[in-house]
Order: sequence, then structure tokens, then C-alpha cells
Amino acid sequence: MIDKLEAIKKRYQEVGELIVQPAIMADMKQYTALGKEYKELTKIVETYEQYKKIVANAESAKEMLNTEKDVAFRELAKEELAGLEAQCQPLEEQLKGMLIPKDPNDSKNIILEIRAAIGGDEAGIFAGDLFRMYSRFAEKMQWTLHVIDFTAGSTSGYKEIICSIAGEDVYGMMKYESGVHRVQRVPATETQGRIHTSAASVAVLPEVDEVEVALDMNDIR
Repeated sequence: MIDKLEAIKKRYQEVGELIVQPAIMADMKQYTALGKEYKELTKIVETYEQYKKIVANAESAKEMLNTEKDVAFRELAKEELAGLEAQCQPLEEQLKGMLIPKDPNDSKNIILEIRAAIGGDEAGIFAGDLFRMYSRFAEKMQWTLHVIDFTAGSTSGYKEIICSIAGEDVYGMMKYESGVHRVQRVPATETQGRIHTSAASVAVLPEVDEVEVALDMNDIR
């Protein structure tokens, strides 16, 4: 694990040097890609540096415990070592998780589509509830949400709403929301207190990379 982390640290330093070069800054596509990589590597390197510091302090505490003859100092070293070891284990697990290969789409922005399914008017209300929930979550995560298109429900909510969400690791956090969501409740449209089942479909699509296309006007009819 340490070898991998050292290699990541080396790459982090390389990217840090590349990103300030005028030639890179002039190429917006390359500059953006390196900027994303640098941001992702920063999290790992900062956690690794914190881990190394705790390990070094733990080694110092162990050395004091083995060499110090004063009982009071030995007790202090013992307490410090216990605290450092308690911090070390979670950081080690966090670093192991960071080293697991990521889905290359995880860092992408998304297009979110919510559509009312079975349940009539209540399905539209439920679709509206889902949209408000995702909007609040995006706000909490400091993401940017922009509504692209929508069709309002006959009473309230939406028959369909499509929006874009931009920010850090949006697709990685939202991709598992795709699918059919179902709710059983007494809706606002119910007058006799009966429980209704309604559903809404959610699609989470990663934003596609920009591709340059050369069009030859002679090929156009």
C-alpha cells in the first residue's frame, strides 16, 4: 500500500508542475483534465501525509515507552500511543478505500430525469417530492442544479422533469438512484384515507465528454 501511495504522491507533484505551465494552461481541455486529476490526488495525498505523521508520532511514543525510566513520562507515552493507534486504523482503512480503482464516470456531471409512472396524479406528486429531495441534496453538496425541461402534473408535482447537476463526484454519488422508486401512502388527493401505491422512474446519465467533429460541407446534402 505504501508503494502505491508514494507513486500517487509522485504523480501529484508531477501534475502540480504541469498544471502551471503556459502550454498546458493554453489548452483548456488538457488543463481541465489535469485540474480534475490534481483535485482527486490532493485528497489521497493529504490523507496519506496525515497518516504518515500519526505513524511517526506513534513510533516516537513507542521509543519513549521503551527507553524512558520516569513512570509519569511512561504513562503519558502510553496514553499518547493508545490515542495515535486509535486514529491510525481508520485512516489506514480510508486509504485502502481510496486506492480501489474508481469508475471513470464517477467524477462526471449528470443529467437527471424523473418521470411519473403508475399512480395517476399521486405519481406526479411523488415525482415532485423526489425532485425536491434531490434538489435539497444537491444544495447540501454545493452542486449546481439547472432545470432543462419539465411537464407539470395535472394537480401538482411533475409528469416529467429533466435537469443537469454539476459538481464534484456527482455521478459517483447519484448513479445508484437510477431505477423505479415506489411509495405507499395516503396521498393529498385521497378523500377517504385509503393507501395508494404510486411510482416514479429515475434515470441518472453521466455527462458525455466533448468531442470535436470536423464537418466537410461537400458531404452535406
